Amino acid sequence: MKYSKLVKGIKKPVRTISGVTPLTVVLKPRKCNHGGCIYCPGGSKVPQSYTDQSPAIMRAMKLDFDPHKQVKARLKVLEIMGHPTDKIELIFIGGTFLQYSEKYQKDFVKACFDALNLRKSRTFEQAKKINETSKHRCVAFCIENRPDNCSDKEIQNLLDFGVTRVEIGVQNPNDKIYKKINRGHKVEDVVLATRRLKNAGFKLGYHIMPGLPGSNLRKDLKMFKKIFKDEKFKPDQLKIYPCQIVQGSVLSKIYKKIGYKPYNDKQISWLIQKVMQIIPRYCRVMRIMREIPKEKMVFEPIKLDLRKEVEIGLRNSRKKINEIRMREIGFNRENLNLDLEMKIFEYAASNGKEFFLEIVNKDNILFGLLRLRILCSPCSQIDSSQLALPNCSHKKQLIKKNFINNSKKFRANCNQRGNLAIVRELHVYGQALEIGKHEKGISQHSGFGKKLMKKAEEISKKEGVSKIKVISGIGVRDYYKKLGYVLDEEGIYVEKEIN
Repeated sequence: MKYSKLVKGIKKPVRTISGVTPLTVVLKPRKCNHGGCIYCPGGSKVPQSYTDQSPAIMRAMKLDFDPHKQVKARLKVLEIMGHPTDKIELIFIGGTFLQYSEKYQKDFVKACFDALNLRKSRTFEQAKKINETSKHRCVAFCIENRPDNCSDKEIQNLLDFGVTRVEIGVQNPNDKIYKKINRGHKVEDVVLATRRLKNAGFKLGYHIMPGLPGSNLRKDLKMFKKIFKDEKFKPDQLKIYPCQIVQGSVLSKIYKKIGYKPYNDKQISWLIQKVMQIIPRYCRVMRIMREIPKEKMVFEPIKLDLRKEVEIGLRNSRKKINEIRMREIGFNRENLNLDLEMKIFEYAASNGKEFFLEIVNKDNILFGLLRLRILCSPCSQIDSSQLALPNCSHKKQLIKKNFINNSKKFRANCNQRGNLAIVRELHVYGQALEIGKHEKGISQHSGFGKKLMKKAEEISKKEGVSKIKVISGIGVRDYYKKLGYVLDEEGIYVEKEIN
């Protein structure tokens, strides 16, 4: 089927062009525990990092930030626009979710599930169970978080809620810059959070902010290179939000005194072009630019459609770009070659071994992907503060800090085979289709997911793993059951014996 026929009657089809329907819910206003970063504009009536003229915030304010009402309202709008609403990606924005009271967290999530289920449940667990087969299934769930809010207990809470993706505010991994902007955490927190979240199976996104006080274009480009070269980082996704001076922020009051000036369109365009050329094939740039009204800006705001201009320029130049979004089938619909193959890209990250599986055609257009993480669980728990390798099958030797952090040397000296395999993401791209619907020539519901899962099982078995786990959205559990997976004892992951 031609794409034009598939999206006929859908307003703004790009919203569901990647295979799921995003639905954003805003948390009630709350100050961060550390106070506030100098670039944050928010006050007591809106979430700290937003303004009262941002579209999502304005919608939430009209509904008094009520989660149930927000979900119902967005479902109605999406249906009117013609988008399928059976596969929902729930996205929480507006604050550091894990800094709210645990009661607020649980009540907020339950209210969202109740709205998706079109009925109120007696308990939180019942709400999740109903959503496995409800009309509007939560197939993915994302929250925004801080690196210093990723303790074992906090991560367990996220797993209990059904979260599958976590975005952390990294901004610029530099302790000197963190101090200048009153970030309230250190690079060490970013490294630890990255490893803990990946080990728990989450898909991990970084929020990066080029142009912060204390940085410049050269330093920012070096920073992006470091993020993908240093095994302590390597995120799955990026949101790139250039620093801008917003009315009401501390920065708007001190920028003259400190001699600060934000980047302009030309500078950001140059930087994004350079960055897009170094992003590896396993990473997707989710967004470039924050949607902040120009009336709130102290300087002329950077164009919101700057990304589109940069991508057009890169395509016309025929430069090789490996970034996921530019390779997705949904953004490359013309003259598609359907001679497909599966490719596997292996890389080391956060003391683990990552396998990035992708189904592509000869033009490198992406139809589907899977992220598989293999790790030796004792070794994966090592922090830079420890000097011994605990519980490993090789001799318990003392090593220096910098040797622990060099995971290539580290793995070479550990002869314990992988004993944990976890699928952190399975995603088939293309315009979202309703559950059970099939369209000839469309990538959704074409068996790609099954092929990717089968290959992941084969790799895990070869790596010496006897059981494979999957971090699954609540609404996707039924799909995995058909592939022979069952819910584990804790009710968190779906799993399968593969030996």
